[in-house]
Amino acid sequence: MSPKRELTRAEIARQRRAQRAAKELTQTTKRAVKPITPVASRNFKLTAMTVPQKLVKRRKFNISIGLPRIQWRMPVIHLPRLRPGWRMTSFAIILLLSTAMYLALTLPYFHVPHISLMGANRMSREEIETAMGVSGQSIFAVQPDVMEARLRMNYPDLASVNVDAYLPNHVFVTVSERQPLILWQEGAGFTWVDANGVAFRPRGEASGLIPVIGSATPPPGSPDADDPLSPPAYMQKELVDAILVLAPHVPAGSTITFDSADGLGWTDGRGWKVAFGTSAQDMPLKIRVYESLVQSLISRGKFPQFISVIYPDAPFYKMAEVETPDETVVDDGQ
Repeated sequence: MSPKRELTRAEIARQRRAQRAAKELTQTTKRAVKPITPVASRNFKLTAMTVPQKLVKRRKFNISIGLPRIQWRMPVIHLPRLRPGWRMTSFAIILLLSTAMYLALTLPYFHVPHISLMGANRMSREEIETAMGVSGQSIFAVQPDVMEARLRMNYPDLASVNVDAYLPNHVFVTVSERQPLILWQEGAGFTWVDANGVAFRPRGEASGLIPVIGSATPPPGSPDADDPLSPPAYMQKELVDAILVLAPHVPAGSTITFDSADGLGWTDGRGWKVAFGTSAQDMPLKIRVYESLVQSLISRGKFPQFISVIYPDAPFYKMAEVETPDETVVDDGQ
């Protein structure tokens, strides 16, 4: 009988591996043939019920890889569930609007570099731009109605103003200037007057103006009810119309004058003063009466001191006083 051979280390390892595999196979077989516990069934109705979110358990999944005793567990990712209420929604809207307003007021892209002026002949763009005060401001801060009122109140020589604002930064100003007709001189000052009797500051030079020297302030005109921004008239429109009718008949070298007693008139170069009043309705008739009366007086060799045709149906003249050694003779005739 041969002596017992000792096993090598490799053989011992193979033997242990075979024993371990046989043991695992035996345990697996026992779990597979384990009897199932009977379940008693009962008749009951299923009712829909809502499971609270807190009781809902998230499932965990394990993945087995075909390697012995190696398992990899999927990581669990918890995603926040947002349930915005009315407070959160209101806060988001306020935040969005505040950001938009801040950007609109601060971004240079929306700032007005300068205005575009149209319709102005005597007024400069810089002057109107300074009065409006919109240069460098945000286009969203421009208020066209306020700018129109500001220009009309600061500059009576503007008959109309229209301001339009367009994104991103354009402001268009269209103006209509008053046309001067009369150069009114009173004391050391003078002003321009348009056809409606509105007075405004002279700018530059204007041709064809009718000079009028006033020794008193003319009767003011009534305000324009249809245009509340229009400045009050410096004189009545009827007086302006009378000046326009009278101007072509002023003798060369004479200037129309105005006083509160006799109205409009002038001093003739032949030595007399004439008064026509202030009514424009019968001014053409007054002129014809005056010219006829002057021709009649000159043909008779009379040179009066004063002629009045304020009332054309009752004109009169006043002769100069002639002094003699015995008495003073005053010749008044009609």
